[in-house]
Amino acid sequence: MFDMGAKPAPLVEARGLARNFPGRQGLLGRVRDVWAVRDVTLALAPGETVGVVGESGCGKSTLGRMMMGLDRPTEGSVSFDGRDLAALSAAERRKLSRRMQMVFQDPFGSLDPRRSIGAQITDGLRIHRLVPPGEIEAELFRLLDQVGLPRSAASRRPHAFSGGQRQRIAVARALSTRPDFIVADEPVSALDVSIQAQVVNLLMDLRRDLDLAMLFISHDLHVVRHLCTRIVVMYLGRVVEEGPAERVFATPAHPYTRALLTATPSLKPRPTGGAPRILPGELPSPANPPSGCPFRTRCPLAEAACAEAVPAARRIEPGWQAACIKAAPEAVA
Repeated sequence: MFDMGAKPAPLVEARGLARNFPGRQGLLGRVRDVWAVRDVTLALAPGETVGVVGESGCGKSTLGRMMMGLDRPTEGSVSFDGRDLAALSAAERRKLSRRMQMVFQDPFGSLDPRRSIGAQITDGLRIHRLVPPGEIEAELFRLLDQVGLPRSAASRRPHAFSGGQRQRIAVARALSTRPDFIVADEPVSALDVSIQAQVVNLLMDLRRDLDLAMLFISHDLHVVRHLCTRIVVMYLGRVVEEGPAERVFATPAHPYTRALLTATPSLKPRPTGGAPRILPGELPSPANPPSGCPFRTRCPLAEAACAEAVPAARRIEPGWQAACIKAAPEAVA
């Protein structure tokens, strides 16, 4: 379990979080649980943006859904502002949902094609009665201004907008309830690079202006480095490294983090002058993970001891740890 270190009082906190799903394999249909997330401890303070990275299938989205209270954890707990989400009544959970919002990956599928943009953005205002009825239009225009869309957009339907504009609409809808915490699950992966930059800059401005806590899930390390103050690296459902984004990107301590970074195309010339390195092998099945360290079957540093037990997190420095018996900061070539 990762030690979160000395930090401001968290707004959102997960402790020992795990989630499994029943699965079937083999001719006899033997049931074997698939653990999507294992033993994750994570906290976010107001105004903090934490990036969660890793290959597809590593548990990033499942973690985000549990942090939002959309999925119930199999083990562990999630608390928001000191209150355990699992202990809340349905009425309390609906009331709290105003302060917790999610921006999904697909800007095309997350909006209702039959309704106007204005109607969809103001749903939260009406449900939670955040402004008097006579002020809803003014608040709608304020939200459109905030995300850089013209007020004329209010009467149009989603098909009239580009992918980047639709994602801005999704952000405006999330902001309409005046949340304190946002989970952004791959919010720019479906967009062109130039549009990605616009949406990321928008999220940076909103974080600064509104003091939002944000969990930003992405496989794009360049975007995470630009936006996030802290990074969480996941592999096969477990956190393998967590620390300040600049420190982790400059000198990652876990061999998986180094593998991700060296496999990522860079605008800077590499010392070797070669192409990005390819991470060897494939992600093991979560239904049949390796014994010991989950990364050992692909790790260039693996030794016999790595098969014996899941490594505990080793402290690199305050607020930075890595789950590897050989964890040590190392510059990425």
